[in-house]
Amino acid sequence: MSEQLARPEGETEDAPSVQQAANDLREAAGEGTRQIAQSAEERAQLLKESAAEKAQQFRDYAGEKASQIKDVAEEKASAIKDVAGERAQQFKDVAGEQWEETRDKAREVHADFEEYIRMYPSKSVLIAAGVGLLVGLIIRR
Repeated sequence: MSEQLARPEGETEDAPSVQQAANDLREAAGEGTRQIAQSAEERAQLLKESAAEKAQQFRDYAGEKASQIKDVAEEKASAIKDVAGERAQQFKDVAGEQWEETRDKAREVHADFEEYIRMYPSKSVLIAAGVGLLVGLIIRR
């Protein structure tokens, strides 16, 4: 073996086979690398397609859920609107009843004042004059 190392490269008997083995190794390594690269590309493509599919499924699911939420919100809004309308009508009815009662009481008080004035006209004039004097003093200040 020391003889082979001492000889120049072109003169050894094993040199072409070593050179050929090195070339074969390089070629095999290159082929292996290409296969690994191709396999990695295929896997990357599959992952990309899977991710795109999952993203589309997620978009579809999100769209369905958004539609469902919208429908529920519309139903709730409609129910609230109906309840608010009913409450407004109840308030209107109660307010109308209170207004009628107040008008009736005002008419009764008016009738009572008229009756009192007819029964005691001089006393009523003096009371009216006193009230007018007080109002005049209050306004003056």
